[in-house]
Amino acid sequence: MSAIKKLAVLSAAFGLLAASSSSVLAQKKYDSGASDTEIKIGNIMPYSGPASAYGVIGKTEEAYFKKINAEGGINGRKINFISYDDAYSPPKTVEQARKLVESDEVLLVFNPLGTPPNTAIQKYLNSKKVPQLFVATGATKWNDPKTFPWTMGWQPNYQSETIIYAKYILKNFPNAKIGVLYQNDDYGKDYLKGFKDGLGAKAASMIVMEESYEVSEPTIDSHIVKLKATGADVFINITTPKFAAQAIKKNAEIGWKPTHFLNNVSASIGAVMKPAGFEASQGIISSAYLKDTSDPQWKDDAGMKAFDEFLTKYFPEGNRIDGSVMFGYTVAQGLVHVLKACGDNLTRENVMKQAANIKELQLGGLLPGIKVNTSPTDFAPISQVQLQRFKGEAWELFGEIMSGDVGG
Repeated sequence: MSAIKKLAVLSAAFGLLAASSSSVLAQKKYDSGASDTEIKIGNIMPYSGPASAYGVIGKTEEAYFKKINAEGGINGRKINFISYDDAYSPPKTVEQARKLVESDEVLLVFNPLGTPPNTAIQKYLNSKKVPQLFVATGATKWNDPKTFPWTMGWQPNYQSETIIYAKYILKNFPNAKIGVLYQNDDYGKDYLKGFKDGLGAKAASMIVMEESYEVSEPTIDSHIVKLKATGADVFINITTPKFAAQAIKKNAEIGWKPTHFLNNVSASIGAVMKPAGFEASQGIISSAYLKDTSDPQWKDDAGMKAFDEFLTKYFPEGNRIDGSVMFGYTVAQGLVHVLKACGDNLTRENVMKQAANIKELQLGGLLPGIKVNTSPTDFAPISQVQLQRFKGEAWELFGEIMSGDVGG
């Protein structure tokens, strides 16, 4: 073989080698639940049971992914959203999580709802290295990337929120007598801890009663009567929607008119304030990080217009004034952002990597100035809120955007 021929053969071989190595570099990477055509997303919601008011979050997410699929999917892949009911019962949550991971083989479990349910599946999902991503609970413990690298929160955490209420009370009602009602589980205790931390040394003298209720109780009326009897003039209401509406109603019935702070997870006009009665809800203080759909100031807002278009086309049965609908819409956008960032590397590891590298993400449903930020050491995507007061048939924002420094 002549030297020229040898050279030609060698260069052809090198060309083949280069081509094959570049195809390896560009190779698509998949874990269970991902392929060229599909991304399987698991979800667990309380469609029944005592927290069923939140079930609409799952329905909203399902509708949003329908919209994404209709528009061509994510990098050409359609989302297959598999959502199961756990009735807000942790043993049932465990059962559904196992089904999603072992039978359905989903890529990740997205936005499962509730503190006790998520606590029940956290160790399992982390041992399986399956993302438990953007959980629908503000418990502070979801921000622990060292111990639980596969679990990440979404909304502002509960302790931050009640620290902010405590700061406001110390400044505006330094001599307050405070009555607290809280749900007797991890969710309620997390909020209570933040509140006491926020009051600091004054907690012991200012809190006149801490009253807890069980999620299995049909009504909390007797607890409200007990709290009124203490003479408390500030009421910290740490309840889920069904019980929040009961508390507001009962306060009005028995003529107890304390300065009323209601946790953000029950600040929905459609699910709480309206059923409780607008008259009974006047003056209640809460916090917000999402735009209130009933607030006329967002009438011409581009983010609100996009939300309304989505409802009209993909979720016409959704209750526009239910805050859980805006929550589901916004967190679904957060997931879409992460999955787009994954490109063709749809491994569970890369999903968590992209989720832990969100920088200054602005979403249409968030209040101006509130952005999504994460890092490998910070698994708390949204950490700011603004106070709001209920007036007429809507919430009115007041004060600055604030963040509560947990442990500070």
